Amino acid sequence: MTAPQLPDGLVAVVKRDCETCRMVVPVLAQLAAATDLHVFTQDDPSFPEAPSATDDTDLAVSWHHEIETVPTLIRVEDGREVARTVGWLRTEWEDLTGIFGLGLDLPPMR
Repeated sequence: MTAPQLPDGLVAVVKRDCETCRMVVPVLAQLAAATDLHVFTQDDPSFPEAPSATDDTDLAVSWHHEIETVPTLIRVEDGREVARTVGWLRTEWEDLTGIFGLGLDLPPMR
C-alpha cells in the first residue's frame, strides 16, 4: 500500500486532546497567513477552527509518516519531507519555517 503523500509546504499534525496543540493554535494561524500550511487533526475534524484541518482521525497519514507525538511540524518539498520538529520549541519552528517572531506570547518551549 502506498503511503498518503503529504502536500508541499508546511504540514502540522495536531489533536484537540493535546494541551500543547491547543496552545500553538495562534502560531498555526500565523503560519497559515504567511505560508502554504496544511493541518491534519488526529482526533477532532473541527480542530483547529482556523486554519481548517484535514481529518486524520483514522491516523492513516500519521501512521504512514511515523508521527507519534503532536504537535509535529513538517516541511515538504517536491513531495518529500525535508525537515521535521516535534513539540513546541520556538527556535525550531522558526528555523523550519524561516519565519521569526512566532508565538511571542507563548513560552519558548513546551
